[in-house]
Amino acid sequence: MTTTRRFLVLLGIIVLLVVPVVVATIRRHGSSATSARSASAAARAPGGVRVRVQVLNGTKTHGLAQQATTYLRNLGYDVVETGTVVSSRDTTVVLDLSGHPDWASRIARALQPARVETRSDSSRYLDVAIVLGTAWRPPPESFDP
Repeated sequence: MTTTRRFLVLLGIIVLLVVPVVVATIRRHGSSATSARSASAAARAPGGVRVRVQVLNGTKTHGLAQQATTYLRNLGYDVVETGTVVSSRDTTVVLDLSGHPDWASRIARALQPARVETRSDSSRYLDVAIVLGTAWRPPPESFDP
């Protein structure tokens, strides 16, 4: 067998071994992107409703409340106030202040891991208050313009 023929046979074998791995990887990443999009859709603000949100940083990570604000605004929430709390916490707490547990649950899905608590407060102008915990990580920023 000539050198060129051996090279072509070897190249053919490599292609037959590599192509299925590449296809499986593309499918796996495509399905995870689809599941991330569907999770994001489930966490979006309800249409036609203004959900007023306060985001408080309950960690020592500088700028975390601002990152969460940007993320939640991209999901359609009206973040009207940000700030910091003195006490640090591990888990994010989403407070339903206006008697709309669905709104709080949607936000908790967006900020997983998070737990929802109800604290009715009709005197406030907020619907939901969030205290971010150290377990929450901002999603990676999109490369879309």
